[in-house]
Amino acid sequence: MIGVIVAGTVIYMSRTTASVAFAFLLTGLVPAVSDAQSASPAQAATAAPYFAEKSMNVFRRFNGDGVKTLEFYGKVLGFGDVGAVGGVSRYQVGPSQLKFTRLGANAKVTRGAINDAAGVRLWTMWFADEATLTKRFQDHGVPAPAFKTIDGVRSALVTDPDGEWVQLVIAANAPPETYGRLEIGIAANDLEKSRAFYRTFVGLEELPAVKDPVLGVTKYPFRNGSTTISVWATSGPKPTNRSLAGIQYVVKPVDPIWALAQARGIPVETPLGETMPGLVTTWLLDPDQVTNYFAEIRPRQRPAAPAPTAAR
Repeated sequence: MIGVIVAGTVIYMSRTTASVAFAFLLTGLVPAVSDAQSASPAQAATAAPYFAEKSMNVFRRFNGDGVKTLEFYGKVLGFGDVGAVGGVSRYQVGPSQLKFTRLGANAKVTRGAINDAAGVRLWTMWFADEATLTKRFQDHGVPAPAFKTIDGVRSALVTDPDGEWVQLVIAANAPPETYGRLEIGIAANDLEKSRAFYRTFVGLEELPAVKDPVLGVTKYPFRNGSTTISVWATSGPKPTNRSLAGIQYVVKPVDPIWALAQARGIPVETPLGETMPGLVTTWLLDPDQVTNYFAEIRPRQRPAAPAPTAAR
């Protein structure tokens, strides 16, 4: 554990949390143009008015040294490597980023089939050309995806080297923004509690329910720009994987989100604090222990230059 001093108080967090926070600070978390509204804490009933980007990032922790996992998302799937900082590797999917760091040595997680656990169970991405994508799998010694067309949609379900599920959707000749979409699939032990969290606390736009013929479930999508969180019910209580994966929101400011979380009794993974100089964050948990990480970069005041010494 690492102690971080915030306003004279020591806040303890894991080394993993601290390294991820530091990486977010160093990798230019500040959006080029802020879309955050000017609502005061008393005015905003959800976190959404404080969003500074029309997208969300996702992160996950890998086993071992992560070499095969990072190669899978970079060289095999073809997402741009935007560099690793502070132990966090990052790959660009449209305006979103996939972020990876090492899983703790003693951490125990449930993988298996998609519905063998609750929490983040599936990432869905879109691709223009099936043959090109399949060749990259073959060139890197990875079994080729078994694409099928179901209800007019061409897709394949595969697992990455850690056993985490990814859905590859082929959309030939689609608008360019299609290939920057990212969908985060969450299996929920209590569907209504999970829907309420993303609707009434996070404040995402809730879209009409969708029957997914591939997964055999009804998904409830929540959208922020190019990123969608789709929630569905597990087939009975399933184990959760706390801190294995999560969602990052770039916000401005973060303080009213923390106040709202306190008022609503939202479970806390890491309390509000300046986790690194200029980076103010809070890490909260949804009903299935999925980390929802809210991060704000604040301008750092440079110390005033000393006055010139008068000549004698």
